[in-house]
This record gives sequence, structure tokens and C-alpha cells, in this order.
Amino acid sequence: MKQDKFDIQGMTCSSCQAHVEKAVKKLEGVNIVNVNLLTNNMNVEYDETQVSSDRIIKAVVDAGYGARLDVEDNKASNRNKETLNNNDEIKNMKKRLILSILFLIPLMYLAMHQMFYNHFGIPVPEFIKNIFHGRENALIFSFTQFLLVIPIMYINRNYYIKGFKSLFKMSPNMDSLIALRI
Repeated sequence: MKQDKFDIQGMTCSSCQAHVEKAVKKLEGVNIVNVNLLTNNMNVEYDETQVSSDRIIKAVVDAGYGARLDVEDNKASNRNKETLNNNDEIKNMKKRLILSILFLIPLMYLAMHQMFYNHFGIPVPEFIKNIFHGRENALIFSFTQFLLVIPIMYINRNYYIKGFKSLFKMSPNMDSLIALRI
């Protein structure tokens, strides 16, 4: 029996963790699989005559996640690379959040303009009332909201890509929930 440790990329929730664990357990020759979501690691005990580490990695990749063998020699350099990757991902998420908010503010104001006026007494410009209020302007009102939500959906398209992929593989995760909610 051989025991290896793998680094897993792309897990965001416990459903992802369970999906990775299930994909590796299906392989013949795998005895024990422990996936840790917090550290993004997987410990696998397997019979190396029946299954190889490359097949384990392929099973994880086929499940929709990234995997690589954790090598002890390069552990310090790997941690530095992971820190840099995490920092880049955080910067990317902040940028997406700011861009999404820039489109969300006019969308919310447009969608809620009547409520702002009726319940809170916030004045609404006359041209917004003329263009977007009433049954005769319902199509313009709806289409304008649609045009404002498209950039938000495009900016955050990774949720939809990952979500629908995992949904079609019959193992939905949090990204699937986000994709179906909108």
C-alpha cells in the first residue's frame, strides 16, 4: 500500500469536497480517501499495482477540479506560489465585485424607483418616471433591466460555467445554486 498527498484546486464548498472524494473512491485499488476542504489537500491510500497517482489526478480533473502530487522537497516554494495565486484571486474577486456594484447601483435604482419615492420620499427624476413607469412602458422597463444585468452576469460568468458543469455531472455545488438562482 502506498500513501500520497495531493493538492486540490477549485474546491469551494463541502459538496466539492464530497464530489472529489467520491470520484477517487470509485477507482479500483483505492482504499482510503480523505479530502480536506480547508487545506485543499487529499490523502489517498492505494494499491500501486492497481492504480497510479496519475490516474488519481485524472479522476480529480475529470470531476472538474485541479490536482497535483504534493512533493515535500518543494513545499516551501509551493506555499509561496499558492500565496501569490491566492492574492491574485482575491484581487480579481475585488475587481469583479466593484464592477458588479457599478452596474448594480443603476439597476437597483431603476428597478426600485417607485418604491424609493412612495416609501422613503426620495425624489425620482421626471424623465425616469416618464420612460420607465406605467404599463405602457413595461417593455422598456424590463429590457433596460436586462441590459444592466447582462454585464454583471458576464463579469461573474465563472459561477455559471462551473455551476452548470457540476449540475450536468449530477453533483451540484454552491456554484450551481448561484447559477440557478438568477
